[in-house]
Amino acid sequence: MPGYQDYGAIMERLGKHKLGKSCLYVNKLSDIDLNVLEELITAGLKDLDKIWTVHPE
Repeated sequence: MPGYQDYGAIMERLGKHKLGKSCLYVNKLSDIDLNVLEELITAGLKDLDKIWTVHPE
C-alpha cells in the first residue's frame, strides 16, 4: 500500500496499532478488529488497481 493517509476513517476503527510510512504494526490480532483490517486491505487494493492492475492468485 502507498500509505495510510487516505484511510483515516478506517484507521480510527481499526483498534490498537502503530504506523510507519507504509507499515502497519499490530502487537496482537486481538488488539484490532479483523473486519476493519479486511476493509482496509480491500480499499488499498482497489486504490492500487487504479495505478497498477492487481491480479489475485
